[in-house]
Amino acid sequence: MAAACAVPWKAVAAGQQQMEAGLGRRQKGSEGGSPPSPGSNSNGQCWEHEEEAERALYKQRLSPREEERLENEHFWKIINAFGYYGTSIHERVDRTERQFRSLPDNQQKLLPDFLPHLDRIRKCIDHNQQILQVIVNDCMHMFENKEYADDGKKVIVPASTFDMDKLKSTIKQFIRDWSEDGKAERDSCYQPIINEVKKNFPREKCDVSKINVLVPGAGLGRLAWEIANLGYCCQGNEWSLFMLFSSNFVLNRCSQVNSFKLYPWIHQFSNNRRSADQIRQIHFPDVNPHDLPSGVNLSMVAGDFQEIYTERDMWDCIATCFFIDTAHNIIDYIETIWKILKPGGIWINLG
Repeated sequence: MAAACAVPWKAVAAGQQQMEAGLGRRQKGSEGGSPPSPGSNSNGQCWEHEEEAERALYKQRLSPREEERLENEHFWKIINAFGYYGTSIHERVDRTERQFRSLPDNQQKLLPDFLPHLDRIRKCIDHNQQILQVIVNDCMHMFENKEYADDGKKVIVPASTFDMDKLKSTIKQFIRDWSEDGKAERDSCYQPIINEVKKNFPREKCDVSKINVLVPGAGLGRLAWEIANLGYCCQGNEWSLFMLFSSNFVLNRCSQVNSFKLYPWIHQFSNNRRSADQIRQIHFPDVNPHDLPSGVNLSMVAGDFQEIYTERDMWDCIATCFFIDTAHNIIDYIETIWKILKPGGIWINLG
């Protein structure tokens, strides 16, 4: 599956501790061959391991018709998950209420604010569901080279636990990528990568608009957006439709700062210092994504990194952040990176 996502887009980030970004360079004159032996890197979070099983479906030898059917089925399965969110999380809250009401009266009286708190969570769930519905409203038309026909199913059916976990994780990604609350984390993860891009391709020495930067595992698109905001020609790549639907919404349909809000912590019923922390809201986007410099080239491509990027010597720079640890075989990723980098190009990695 490979589809180009249209993005008429456009802005910022900075913060606390600095993490060091690893740097690899493809030596000039090395035509093909094997990449250098990979070093050990066990820094980071693992975001997409579970999706390898689903990706395998698309790597089988399928007829074009069967591949089309599976793609369409997968697309609508994710749309359904967005629609099922409210029902799923309400069921979780209802279960908590039943457990509370099963306590003896004298124990319930020790927590007089508990049931009102659950009602506040329910209102937050309803708000999140409204935003999720807005996110997927026009997803059938989000790709330049692909349309997904309406499957005709208007009834939302129960989604898998895996899909619900992915959706909750995606909601949390809004914190890191597009809220003021995520600024410190962006600065610790993205800023070292951005600094290396600027150091290796300084605008004083080159036309940055001709420097092609690829960001595999782009998630909600903030790192790719930040690099494009500096004037580089940047393309993000993402496989997860959860992420693609959400990044499409932010980058293409959000034009005012902090115009939307989400409640990303309502799914967390433990490790909360105060009840109020569970229903704390975040506003997004913290910048106007359309405020990119005139003429900047930013694009997103949907699909499997190894299947889409096969042409040699195409990219001046590849920037990865908590991406390579998502592979079952990390060497495959490194070999692909080595192949598609131009001689003298660099790979910047964190995590």
